[in-house]
Amino acid sequence: MTDFIRTGRLFRVVGFNPSHRQLFLQSEATLIDRTSTHIEVYIGHVELMLLQPYYRNGLHIRRASPEEFAVLAERHGLEPDDAIYTWMLDPDGDSFVVGSIPNWREAEYALMDGRESLYDGPWPPDFPADSGSVG
Repeated sequence: MTDFIRTGRLFRVVGFNPSHRQLFLQSEATLIDRTSTHIEVYIGHVELMLLQPYYRNGLHIRRASPEEFAVLAERHGLEPDDAIYTWMLDPDGDSFVVGSIPNWREAEYALMDGRESLYDGPWPPDFPADSGSVG
């Protein structure tokens, strides 16, 4: 399984579309954390989430372990089939999302030329960018 790990960066929740059940998280290039790339994470078909508005030390998105899922299932009434769709967002297990496989996109901010989101417009863009999914 491939986790999404970006430590030492500030991520924030930038949007949730309830009618489409879409969650967006974003990390912008900043001088504070000495980064030059823009990163966006998308999770669709969200059924349940417990989030922080900001993740000051980055994200580590991974599938919930059996032990973590057992705790979440007990607390939130999750069904056993939800285990494969339960994603932890930080190493401490304080945030999670039950939804589809998380996807991410990353590009040098300077190359985005005013583009506000890597999920808007054509993909792949006409500048170098990386993308992938968890799992």
